[in-house]
Amino acid sequence: MNTKQEQYVESIRKTAENYFSKGEFFCSEAVVKTINDALGKPYPDEVVKLASGFPVGLGKAQCLCGAVSGGEMALGMVYGRVHGEPMDPKMLEIAKELHDYIKEEYKSLCCRVITRQWSGDNFQSPERKQHCIEITGRVAQWVATQFIENGIITAEE
Repeated sequence: MNTKQEQYVESIRKTAENYFSKGEFFCSEAVVKTINDALGKPYPDEVVKLASGFPVGLGKAQCLCGAVSGGEMALGMVYGRVHGEPMDPKMLEIAKELHDYIKEEYKSLCCRVITRQWSGDNFQSPERKQHCIEITGRVAQWVATQFIENGIITAEE
């Protein structure tokens, strides 16, 4: 990536993190909103509602990381399909790549595991919230990077 592209994906990370840190959106919502906007809003703002059940590991179940859920939905904005279309092989390939990236970085995709050290604090500690904000930003940044590398988003100098 060139400097302009690196600056762009950094701005994507910060945008997603800001939505979460300001309390405007939770993790999955912040990723979906940020990427939908980055793509030029192929979906109306209401698309964020699709992500609203995923924070805190699927509605506080502390299962799949909400940021990852949002990232997978964001990938579907480009590689997903509608009824009658064949599956784009890139969809499942890139979905697994996001899975593998987070697994490598955090050793798990489970909210309960990757936030274990703050178990039971219910987002009361600033450290726990900051940890989740960081993951949210990294997922949005990773998705934007993939879109640039695949020619979906341009951030030219």
